[in-house]
Amino acid sequence: RPQSAQYGSCSLRRMSVMEALELLDQLVDESDPDVDFPNSFHAYQTAEGIRRAHPDKDWFHLVGLLHDLGKVLALFGEPQ
Repeated sequence: RPQSAQYGSCSLRRMSVMEALELLDQLVDESDPDVDFPNSFHAYQTAEGIRRAHPDKDWFHLVGLLHDLGKVLALFGEPQ
């Protein structure tokens, strides 16, 4: 509930999905600290893998692209 109260209004910062993906590149992901490519690359890679495996499920491609966007909150002081 505290996070919902703090972030639910989306007033901390407004950004497009593309801006959020770019912002993810500033984050060192604790679950993959040795990865030497941008976090946005992982999002595109996931979406493309899903598209190849499930070409008829466009909603699923989008889910693959967006699945890690919540991690941008770590750049605003939230734990990963």
